[in-house]
Amino acid sequence: MLWRPGKKTAGERSTERLPPGQKLVTGFPVLHEGPIPGFNPSTWRFRVWGEVEQPVTLTWAELNELPKIAVTRDFHCVTTWSRYDNLWEGVSVKTLIDLARPRDTATHVLVHCYDSIDYTTNLPMGDFAREDNLLALRHDGAPLTPEHGGPIRLVVHHLYAWKSAKWVCGLEFLPRDRRGFWEERGYHNRADPWLEERYSYQEKD
Repeated sequence: MLWRPGKKTAGERSTERLPPGQKLVTGFPVLHEGPIPGFNPSTWRFRVWGEVEQPVTLTWAELNELPKIAVTRDFHCVTTWSRYDNLWEGVSVKTLIDLARPRDTATHVLVHCYDSIDYTTNLPMGDFAREDNLLALRHDGAPLTPEHGGPIRLVVHHLYAWKSAKWVCGLEFLPRDRRGFWEERGYHNRADPWLEERYSYQEKD
């Protein structure tokens, strides 16, 4: 059963590779709110703060010196397109977790971005800290382009793509949930594609 307006209970989670309501594409559509921000590697900074033992500030050069991983995963946008077998290369979120050492009180992460709308998106620790999530610098063998979030974007493969924030500049570890830009504007707080968690009216009471 799929979500329908007015329903308050979830349907069954799909086990298909292509989530329900999605269409497979071979290109890579460009979608974002607001203009693409500029990038100056000499002034760019990445911060990790909040409920952590060791706040972190990294320059562009320092971030690029961190160990890298490569993962190939599918990518699902809430606007109903999916793209299979994306090769992402970058810094594992586990590396940043190890550097900052979140406290036991950290239950959620608010992702902050360089853009004109102060874009944020929220994730529970369990969704954020998965082994295959990363801050991507490269996509399909090439540097990440600005229209796709370059120089660096978060990639959270198992949730709708608005959680994979573009132009990331920081991670704020929180003691409780705080909704981000689209979550405050009616999008689902969790965003599981296989449950079609697109909008907030689908959330449980």
